[in-house]
Parts: sequence; C-alpha cells; structure tokens
Amino acid sequence: MMTHANQDSEARTGTRQGSCLCGGIRYRLHGALPDFQACHCVQCRKAQGGPFVVVAPIEEHALHWLSGKELLTAYSASPGKERVFCGRCGSPMFSRREDAPGRIRLRVGTLDGATGASIASHAHVASKADWFALEDDRPQHAGPRPS
Repeated sequence: MMTHANQDSEARTGTRQGSCLCGGIRYRLHGALPDFQACHCVQCRKAQGGPFVVVAPIEEHALHWLSGKELLTAYSASPGKERVFCGRCGSPMFSRREDAPGRIRLRVGTLDGATGASIASHAHVASKADWFALEDDRPQHAGPRPS
C-alpha cells in the first residue's frame, strides 16, 4: 500500500506506481505525466465497460515492470492496434498502435494515488454514450483528435 510519504517522494522524483486490480501486475512510471485524453468511441467503451477511456500517451521506455509482466495479454480489436490487459483479472493496462512505435496509451485508472493531471480533450464525442452527459469545458472532437 502506498503511504503519503511515498506519494510525496514520487511527486518530487517524477515517478509514480500503478497496478492492475488483482495486484499481479505492478509498474513504475518515470517522468512527468502528460495531460490525459478521453476517448468516447464504441471500441473504447466496450473495452473499458464505461462511458469512455482516459489515457496518458507516454513513451514505452518510461514504464518499468515491477512484477507480473508475464500476465500481460494482448488483444487486437482492429488492425494495427492492440489492447493489453491483465490475463488474470482483466484490468486494461495500455494500448499501442503499429503506426506509433515506442508509444503507448497507459490507462490512467491503473495509476496509484493522485496524479496532478487532468483531461485535456475528448475524442469521438459524436459516438459517445447517450446516457453520459459530457459537461466539462475541455475541447471536444467529433472524431479523432487532430494530430
């Protein structure tokens, strides 16, 4: 369990820890977090089981696996993209695309403790869940966010 002193130390050093639901997969993330991105597309909703997914696009080398790397399981729902999750508890961990080697989209719900970051924008809001009211003032893109 993360203590307050550990969280303060991590904030100063630019590292954070995270894990899957069962705790079998644990990681340390080095460096500052980018602003988060929310995606409301149908695939992200299905993969997350909620109204949207929130991700932090990071360099893969910033992630250090502390335990459970062997539990990582990948699924390709669409060509060129794989979603990686815990093979034991099913927690979504990250996704990656063939057209962006070395970059992953970390599922921020797996981070432990406070992040100090916020959602910067919403993508695919034209296909968002009709039962979810999107009421923040962040930029909204009908389809993918512009590059």
